[in-house]
Amino acid sequence: MQRKLHPLEGIVAMGALVLVLFLSVGFAQAQDVRKIALRSSSALVQDAETGEVIFGKNADAVVPIASLTKLMTAIVILDSGLDLEEMIVLHREDAVAMKGARSRLRTGLSISRGDLLLLALMSSENRAAAALGHSYPGGLEVFVDAMNAKAAVIEMNESRFVEPTGLSPANVSTASDLAKLVRAAHEYPLIREYSTKDRATIRASNRPLAYGNTNGLVRSKYWEIELSKTGYISEAGRCLVMHVRLAEKDLIVVLLDSWGKHSRIGDANRIKKWLESGAVSGRSS
Repeated sequence: MQRKLHPLEGIVAMGALVLVLFLSVGFAQAQDVRKIALRSSSALVQDAETGEVIFGKNADAVVPIASLTKLMTAIVILDSGLDLEEMIVLHREDAVAMKGARSRLRTGLSISRGDLLLLALMSSENRAAAALGHSYPGGLEVFVDAMNAKAAVIEMNESRFVEPTGLSPANVSTASDLAKLVRAAHEYPLIREYSTKDRATIRASNRPLAYGNTNGLVRSKYWEIELSKTGYISEAGRCLVMHVRLAEKDLIVVLLDSWGKHSRIGDANRIKKWLESGAVSGRSS
């Protein structure tokens, strides 16, 4: 004969069942977070509208940022109101401190300021960025002061700039600060356009030069990218920032010091898959 459960025993059993279900959900959520194991040393995924952090990894670590610097270079140029049609002659000083970085731009070439801006943002052309800084009214020192002043305005409190290309490891920031930079840069239509252009041909002293975007994801039909910038020096590793549309949200993605030539793209795709699968049920930090 089957024993009838005492009412108190039923309550205890029901409580145990609820506890098991709660722990199971918690474990599943923990598993979801673990699924986004990234190869970038610092990372941040943030809601561009609300500022909510969806995912963070060492987001406040101060590290070199390589050519992500060029977003600030572009902001300072556009804020200045300088004529983008003005022709800039490349001088020897533009190649100083390039640390052996390769460039197809040669001393003596004449290129419009707008095309220099395009090359700096789309192809991460270091000599183009250097020329933008050296041709700034007052020279490079005044330009760098303007970069740091703008950083203070947008509250990039852990960031410091010493030159416009990003070749110096003394250009430092955090993933959290860079999200602020991406948000600020996104307000400039020309930065959005130039940084996401697939390829372009510019004229240097009437000679055509063809360039492509350093972020191959801008050519993918599976990505909606509104702003993009890559970066690399040995001290910074592979870096990538983007303003994207993912999982029906406008998001800022920051990936810093990613090891391996293709790992920053791999991390970006891992984040995309993670978000679009609905795996993210809570925030990670």
